[in-house]
Amino acid sequence: MSGKPLIITLICTVFFFGIKTIIGQNTASPKHTNTLIQPPYLEAGDTVAIVAPSGILKNRTKEIEQAKNLLKSWGLHPIVGEHVFNQANHFAGTDDERCEDLQKALDDPNIRAIWCARGGYGTVRILDRLNWTKFKENPKWIIGYSDITALHNQIHNEGFESLHAIMCTSLQDDTSTIKESISSFKAAIFGKPLSYTLEGSKYNRQGTASASLVGGNLTILHTMLGSNTSIDTSGKILFIEEIGEYKYHIDRMLQSLKRAGYFDQCKGVIVGNMTKLRKNTTLWGTSIEQLILDALADYDFPIAFNMPAGHEKDNRALILGRTVDLTVNNGQSTIFFRNN
Repeated sequence: MSGKPLIITLICTVFFFGIKTIIGQNTASPKHTNTLIQPPYLEAGDTVAIVAPSGILKNRTKEIEQAKNLLKSWGLHPIVGEHVFNQANHFAGTDDERCEDLQKALDDPNIRAIWCARGGYGTVRILDRLNWTKFKENPKWIIGYSDITALHNQIHNEGFESLHAIMCTSLQDDTSTIKESISSFKAAIFGKPLSYTLEGSKYNRQGTASASLVGGNLTILHTMLGSNTSIDTSGKILFIEEIGEYKYHIDRMLQSLKRAGYFDQCKGVIVGNMTKLRKNTTLWGTSIEQLILDALADYDFPIAFNMPAGHEKDNRALILGRTVDLTVNNGQSTIFFRNN
């Protein structure tokens, strides 16, 4: 081969693989930021939309009515998505219907908050259909937990804070049994000071950190890996909670996150409720706390257990994307949310 064709071949090869690399990076890399925009706090008279992006709400009209009454008692105006009570097998309506309700709420400038009716499963099926253009022009609080972690991740990567808190179906019990869950939810959406003192644990890894809080349900965080909805935990404090898993499943998810570099630059971990853990025929052999400590043994950031958030009645509100001051001791831990 002569010199000139060889040079042309090399140029074409470099150009092709260079473009391929750039395209691959753009499609695989989510938007990362440490400075998030806070949606406006709510005031009396504001409108809150109730939508159901996930599981079916069969025989749950009572809880939705309770949710509406709670919002009204705070001087807010609740509206319910058109398709909330629809049924499509496992889901609260078809993907198109659930997406339509959520998109309308995202786009409407008169809606100041979106309260998810329940979790379950299904948010990920509509995630890539959503358009965030009008939301960015008029940001609003997105509220929920569990499967709604997928939305929290996406909102974080769009550059906005969101609220990990109770959902409408959390009101299935006497509200007097979930006073702290409700009061912390109200404080968060109305912009009142938010801080927690956690019960101590012999498993706590002591230390302090000040950083943006991210996270949610461990399974959802794990399933987001490799997508544009995966969050960058560098320089941040990670909150995790889970329900109905085997201990070995939890270890497997933590190991996957670890291998993906999830904890390499993490500033701290807050562990919420680990609810209704299942027993395998071959027992794991340690507590869930020790399992988490063992999985994160290679890191030196503080780890706080006993955060009352997740799939228990006591499910305190967490402002995701907000800078928190975390202090962890064996006797107790404190979490202080800074006001923007």
